Amino acid sequence: MSTEPEPAEDAEATEVAEPRTPGATAEGTAPEAAVAEGATAPDAASGEGDAEEAKKLSEAEAELAAQRLERERIERRKAEKQGQPIPAGTKLSGKAADLLAAVRAVESGEKPVAAVFSEPEPAPRRTAPQPRQQPVSAGPVVAPAAPAPENIESVTRVLTEGGAPDALAPQVAAALGEGADEQLRADPWQLLRVAGVRPEQADGFARALLGAECAPDDERRGRAVTVWLLEQAALAGHTALEMPALTAALAQRAVPDPDTAVQDTIAEGDALVFQDALDEPGAPAQRERDPEAEAEGDDEVEERPVRVLVGLERYALAEESLADGLARLVNSVPKEDGSAADWEQAAAAAGGSAAELIRAVAGHGLVLHTGGEASLAEPALLLGAARGLGLRAWAAAHGPVGRDRFAAQVARAEVPEADEPAVATVAGLLSGAEGPGRDADGALDLDLLVVLDAPQLDVETAALLTESLADGARLVLAGDPAVLWSVGPGRVFADLLAARICPQIASRRPDPGPLGELVSGIGIGELNQVEAPGKEVVIVPVRDAGEAVHRTVQLVADSVPRAIGVPAEETQVITPGHGGAVGTRALNVVLKERLNPGPGRFGGFDPGDRIAYSPAPGRTLPGRVVKADADGLHLSCAGEAVVVPQERVEQSVRHGWALTAHQAVGSRWPAVVVVLPGDAVQALSRPWVYTAFGRADRHLSVVHGVDQALARAVAEIPAKPRTTRLPALLAPQIPTAG
Repeated sequence: MSTEPEPAEDAEATEVAEPRTPGATAEGTAPEAAVAEGATAPDAASGEGDAEEAKKLSEAEAELAAQRLERERIERRKAEKQGQPIPAGTKLSGKAADLLAAVRAVESGEKPVAAVFSEPEPAPRRTAPQPRQQPVSAGPVVAPAAPAPENIESVTRVLTEGGAPDALAPQVAAALGEGADEQLRADPWQLLRVAGVRPEQADGFARALLGAECAPDDERRGRAVTVWLLEQAALAGHTALEMPALTAALAQRAVPDPDTAVQDTIAEGDALVFQDALDEPGAPAQRERDPEAEAEGDDEVEERPVRVLVGLERYALAEESLADGLARLVNSVPKEDGSAADWEQAAAAAGGSAAELIRAVAGHGLVLHTGGEASLAEPALLLGAARGLGLRAWAAAHGPVGRDRFAAQVARAEVPEADEPAVATVAGLLSGAEGPGRDADGALDLDLLVVLDAPQLDVETAALLTESLADGARLVLAGDPAVLWSVGPGRVFADLLAARICPQIASRRPDPGPLGELVSGIGIGELNQVEAPGKEVVIVPVRDAGEAVHRTVQLVADSVPRAIGVPAEETQVITPGHGGAVGTRALNVVLKERLNPGPGRFGGFDPGDRIAYSPAPGRTLPGRVVKADADGLHLSCAGEAVVVPQERVEQSVRHGWALTAHQAVGSRWPAVVVVLPGDAVQALSRPWVYTAFGRADRHLSVVHGVDQALARAVAEIPAKPRTTRLPALLAPQIPTAG
C-alpha cells in the first residue's frame, strides 16, 4: 500500500487508481499491421430528465440526492454513537488518549493497553428515511447553482492576497461554505480541502497570509495535512490507513511531530481512530490482552494480533453501517414466498448455474454471483423466477448503459410483467428517481434486489443499499470480480467474496468467441494467442507515441468501419490516462478534428461531439452534445436529456471519443480500440487489461507499443491492495459459510 497516493491530475475522480501517464517514449519495433489485412493477435490479444417525462430526475440530481441521504445518515449515526464528542481545540482524553498511547506502545514493542482494545459494539440501524415523494420537474433538471457571487468575491480577495489563483474561488467557496473567506484567514491550510491543491501550494499560500507566524510545526498545518493524506488514500480506494503508514507519510511531508498531528486531528473530530483484530497467518507481533482473563488473575492470557487505523469519519461510519446491514440480511429469515417446491420448479426450469443461483436465493438473504458478460442471463432468469412467485423483484446497474443492456436481457428471458420497468440505476434507485419507491417505513418497496456491476460499489453506496432493504428482503450482488474496483473507497465485492459469509454462485456461462476466450485467459493471468478468423482481435504494433495516435485515428475513422462494418460512432477508444502524448486529451483533440471538426464555440464543444459527462466523482455517462444556450450545455446521455450549467461544464464534461478504463467500466461497445503506448507500462495491470479488453462486443484492436510488458502485466501484476475494515467488522457478526 502506498503511504501517500498521488492525486488525480484534475478534479475528476474517474481514474484515481490508475498511475499517471508521463511523456511518450519510443518503444516497439514490430512491423505495422492493419485491420483491413486481417492480421490476428499473436500475443495480445447517463443525467436523466427528458423534457417529455416530467417526473424523471437527472442522473446528476439522483446522485446528489443519494449523497444527501448519505450525509443525513452519517449525522444520525454520529448522534447514535456512545460517548460525548471531543470539544474542538482540546487534546484527547479518556479512551481516545489511551488508544494513542497504545499505538506508541505497540510501535515500541510493548503490550498495548488492555482496556482500549475491545471489540466495537454494532452500530444501530439508521432511522428509516421518509417514503419517496414524486419529484416535480418540467424538463431536464440542471445541477445545483454555484456559490453566491458575494461569497466567491470575498474568497477571491483572500486568494489574491495569498498569491493563489483566482480560479480556485468557486471551488473554495463550495468546499468551505458560508464564511469561507474568514475560514481561510483563520486557517490558510484549509485550502487543502480543494481537489488538486497540494501541501506545498498550501504552504506558500499560508506564508503569504501569515508571514512570520507561519511555521512547519503549526498545529493547523499538521491537522490539514493529516486530513489531506486520508483523502488521498480514499481516492486510491482505502477506507483507512494503518497508523505507521500515516505517521510515515506525515514525516515525509515535513510534519515535525506526526503523532501529535494525528492526535490533534482526532481531537478536532476530523478523523477517527480504531483497532481491528487480525486472525490472518503471519500477523504482526502486536497483541491484545483479554481484560476479563486478567481481571480473574489468569496468567495464561490469550493474545491476538491487532492493527490500529485512522480514517475519515464518513468512510469509517459507512463501513460500520455496511457491516451491520449485511449482518442483518444474512442473519434474518427471508420472507416466505412460494413453497420450496415452487422454488425448485423455477430452478429446474432455468437449469445450469442459473438453477444454483435460484436455489441459493430461495433460502438466503445475501447471495454473491460471479461471471462475465454472458452470465447476465442468470440474474435475468432469477428476476423472472422471483416475479413468477409473486416477489417484488428489481435489478439495479451501475449506470444507464448497463441498465439498458440488462433490460434487454430481461426482455429475452421473458420476465413476467416485462412491460413494467424492473431495472434501474443504483443512483436512481436510492434517490427515488427510478425503481419501486419506498414503503411506509422508509425501506425500498421490494422483496428482492439484484445489484449488477457489484465490483463498482464503494462503501458509502453499498451501505445505503443495504440499509434501504427491509428485514426479510433478499440481496444479490452480481458482477465480474476480475474488473477494476470501484473509484470510491472500499473493495466491497472482493471483501465479501474473501469473507465467505454467504453462498457464492460462479456462473458456468463463458463469454463466447475469440474475444471471450482472450478475456477469460487474462482473468486467470494468461495472455493467450487466439484464432480470430473474423478479425475479432487485431494487433497493431507501433514504435512511438506519434505513430500510436496516427494508427488510432486511422482505425476509428477508416479501418474498423471498412473492414469490420462498425461505424466510428460505435467504436470506443480506451487508453491508460488523461495526460501524456497518447492520453485521452491528446486523442480526443485529433479524433474531434477528424470526426466532428468545429470551432468549439460552446466551451470547446460543438453539436455532435461525443462526450463523457461526470455528474459526480466516479460516475461517467457517455453521450453527445445537442446544443448550448443560456441554460448551459445540453447533452443526450443514454437517450436522456441533461443540461449542464456553464460554470460546471469545464469540471464535469470531457470529450468522449477516448476514455480511460475506469470511465469505461459498466459499458460495452461493438468495437473497441485499446491504445498501449510505450509510456503506459507503469499503468498496466491484470485488472486494467481485463477491463479494457472486455469492453468490446464484436471487435478489439490493440495499438501495441509496450512490447513484452503487456504479457508481464497480465501474468504478474494483480489489483493494487486496498486497506479496508469490512472483513474485520463482519467477522464477529456473521459465521463463515465454510
